[in-house]
Amino acid sequence: MSVVLVDHPADHVTVVTLNRPDRLNAMSIELVLELAEVLGTVAADNSCRVVVLTGAGRAFCSGLDLKDHGALPGIDGLPMGRIAQRSMYAYSRLTPLLRSLPQPVIAAVNGDAYGGGMCLSLAADLRFAAAGARFNATGIVNGLTSTEMGASWLLPRLVGAAHSNDLLLTGRVVGAHEAHRMGLVSRVVPSEEVVDLAVQTATTMAGYSAYGLAMTKSTAWANLEISSLAAAMELEDRNQLMLGFTENLPEAMRAFAAGRPPSYTDDPRRDLFG
Repeated sequence: MSVVLVDHPADHVTVVTLNRPDRLNAMSIELVLELAEVLGTVAADNSCRVVVLTGAGRAFCSGLDLKDHGALPGIDGLPMGRIAQRSMYAYSRLTPLLRSLPQPVIAAVNGDAYGGGMCLSLAADLRFAAAGARFNATGIVNGLTSTEMGASWLLPRLVGAAHSNDLLLTGRVVGAHEAHRMGLVSRVVPSEEVVDLAVQTATTMAGYSAYGLAMTKSTAWANLEISSLAAAMELEDRNQLMLGFTENLPEAMRAFAAGRPPSYTDDPRRDLFG
């Protein structure tokens, strides 16, 4: 059975489910390699506009599988240092893969998100949590570092340095409601509702311009790395102009006047480029 499931519950919406419920969806080599492959396929799917990432069973992802992590293929003849480097990359590349998807990603955190599982949620664009979900930076507890898969860059940008250090240095477990108060997640709902909420939100978002969604995501991420307000606004201005050259805004105005939902095509504006 596949350890990563893909479903299409609504038009233009893809649900990606980590599927090792007996291991609390812990990150084995098999899982991370399959997830990377699935994300590559989703990125190339022009019909997909929004992605929901969740876990099967009662956990989102419990982090590295310490008992059954598997072995990386294609390492015959390599010294231990290179094997370790390749193995580490198999895990850490998931963060830039999620970030670089043209589609926004909603993490439906249906249960515990520990270690690398918490990091996966950080790499998403939105995080909705089940009321019983818990977050934990497990590395420090296990004698390692909690700074993995981009956590030391992503987490303080989400919740600030004080909350970030409190999570990364103490190894304490944070419940969903505290995670919401500190800004780690944007919504908390009963456990049985979190995936449905994510799919409903994704479905609404999928009704917007695919071009607009992709450009908003890329701009939001890029501007996290820009230290100047002026530079950020220059990027925003150009992206807004690019969308302004499409039929989308005239279609929004026509739809409003007609009392109907708009249908965005992202085609060039006929009145400007006829």
